[in-house]
Amino acid sequence: MNPRLVQDLLHHSADTRPDSLALICDGQRLTYAEIERRANALAHALLARGIGRGDRVVLHLPNSVELVVGIFGVLKAGAAFVVVNVTTKPDKLAYILRNCQARALLTTPRGAELSRAHLPDLRWVMAVPSAVAPGPDVLSYQELLAGSVAERPPQVNIDLDLACLIYTSGSTGEPKGVMSDHSNVVFAVQSITSYLENTPDDVVIDVLPLSFDYGLYQLLMVFSFGGTLVLEKGFTFPAEILARMEKERVTGLPGVPTLYSMLLGMDLAPYDLSSLRYLTNTAAALPPAHILRLRDKFPGARLYSMYGLTETKRTLYLPVDQLDRRPDSVGIAIPGTEVWVEDELGHRLGPGEVGELVVRGRHVMRGYWGDAEATARRFRPGPLPGERLCYTGDLFRMDEDGYFYFVGRRDDMIKSRGEKVSPKEIENVLYRLEGVLEAAVVGVPDPVLGQAIKAFVVVNGAGLTTADVLRHCRAHLEDLMVPSAVEFCDTLPKTASGKIRRVELA
Repeated sequence: MNPRLVQDLLHHSADTRPDSLALICDGQRLTYAEIERRANALAHALLARGIGRGDRVVLHLPNSVELVVGIFGVLKAGAAFVVVNVTTKPDKLAYILRNCQARALLTTPRGAELSRAHLPDLRWVMAVPSAVAPGPDVLSYQELLAGSVAERPPQVNIDLDLACLIYTSGSTGEPKGVMSDHSNVVFAVQSITSYLENTPDDVVIDVLPLSFDYGLYQLLMVFSFGGTLVLEKGFTFPAEILARMEKERVTGLPGVPTLYSMLLGMDLAPYDLSSLRYLTNTAAALPPAHILRLRDKFPGARLYSMYGLTETKRTLYLPVDQLDRRPDSVGIAIPGTEVWVEDELGHRLGPGEVGELVVRGRHVMRGYWGDAEATARRFRPGPLPGERLCYTGDLFRMDEDGYFYFVGRRDDMIKSRGEKVSPKEIENVLYRLEGVLEAAVVGVPDPVLGQAIKAFVVVNGAGLTTADVLRHCRAHLEDLMVPSAVEFCDTLPKTASGKIRRVELA
């Protein structure tokens, strides 16, 4: 297979494995032929209403069959899809619709009630299952598909055309739409599936929102190799998810540290999870203590520790044969790419030196939609004319063998007593304390220290006290890194993708 466009991932599997089970979701079990038929019907419906090459279509839905069909239907029409988390509030949804100049919106009946008074570019609203108040420009999704043809529409795109916009969480301001062209997405899919060694026999469960690039790529990757995706709406009811994993004989579990913290706190003995072949982690680095415990919980599964950001999709992965030797590393560049560490003057740094991670490769996205200034800061010229590098804003160091270690996000670094302190280093120590499920460390203003170090800890009811935590920190950290305060919490604030909202804690 040599796909040029993202929809070619579905086309290949629909052509070669039409009767294979592609998607399990909401009690439905769909083959590749059925998804292909529905996506073709939606594409023709969009084309008939003037939506075509280069237009942006926003998909504001929960993880569902309709969302999967919507993604491929939009692509088949030659347009670009924009998945927005269904929990997004009306004001933010309206901002995204205006920002990307969306021509159509596929949403829930509640979303269909959004006022269009200030959305001049929006021509059509399609509601799932049906509109609350149908009108000439508020359409029923089911009726659209029922009245359309199922043949594959002609391809109009080239691989440099926009495939999708993925909006970042916007924790420090308005969300930014990361522009991904078809070649960016296809390259990333092929690179990742090569080191995961995926085959059509893989059954991957996805509890992550498709609005999150990590969740979205599970769909694209599975369809690229003709496997089966078990799509869930979240991990709210872990026992139900584990039972589904047992029933469907799931082989791949993509997760984030929050999900794995929950699993580590559960008794998994009632579930037969022996089919699991691999686990993956990204969004934030797993603490080494959790990595070792996960190995014990899932002795038959390979654990891939990884690092990425929306602007490059995936950047680093740790080969499984290195996990015991370097459990705190997030690895080496994914196949077909290059990474290094630079100082503030642009000099490449050697082993042991801390600097900003720089990424080079076909997975470096096109920039931010409508934001040339932010694009220029993050995406800078490369060694070849016209080439883009991604400056991640994250601090890393490299060891003598070329393996990379996450130190911290540049904005998260704490300046205490005139010294730079990495929250990640303190958090790794906290996770080694028995009973700690989650931990986050931030700097808070202090008139003497500049910033004082404060730790927020979620425990499993083990009866830990502030004195216990501080005693543990003093035994394993330099004096300047020991927290000045510890606060116990029931939960930590998180983004939809599971990242801890440090700004709120600070």
